[in-house]
Amino acid sequence: MIRQLIDPANAVTAIGLALSAIGINSAIAGFPEIGVAIVLWALLADHLDGVVAQLTRGRLAETAQVGKNLDSFADLVSAGVFPAVTSIVVGHGSALCVISGTVLVIASALRLSYFNVFGSPGGRFIGVPTTYAVPAMAILFMLRPVLPEAIFSHLLAAVLVLLAILHITPVRVPKTAGIMYFVVTSFCIVASTTLALRG
Repeated sequence: MIRQLIDPANAVTAIGLALSAIGINSAIAGFPEIGVAIVLWALLADHLDGVVAQLTRGRLAETAQVGKNLDSFADLVSAGVFPAVTSIVVGHGSALCVISGTVLVIASALRLSYFNVFGSPGGRFIGVPTTYAVPAMAILFMLRPVLPEAIFSHLLAAVLVLLAILHITPVRVPKTAGIMYFVVTSFCIVASTTLALRG
């Protein structure tokens, strides 16, 4: 099994998964902004692993299958578990935050499982990709200083529920390609730097 991580694309995915775990730890330790900043880099790893996979010559079919599943598990942690844990921490374990986090995790798992079976017909995703969760959180946390603290946890919980609904709706979303890679990368760098300095 360890040999599967020698594959460059799978190694990038594993690095993203490790960053998500570190981000979860940061949120639990009381530094959610730092956690979001770190998990934004996990998002970049998620975008990079597919590019690396396409550039890797002689890649075994079995290795690609392992990578596909590893990528889904990494997405579940970064875009499902991390937002849920962060919401619960910010909301001090309120019932609303626990419920919204649980709903997001289930919707994320369902969305990723569906994708693994049905793929993206016509080059478009069915349902909003789970990876949209982290940028949405980043925007919220960057706006946190100008929002009333009393409503922030409720707003975060509401956004997570909205994302959960969007994950499992039949809306068609174009794949990230071309200039959008530059846009996503630039956003992650700027947002992670902003949040890290604030945290």
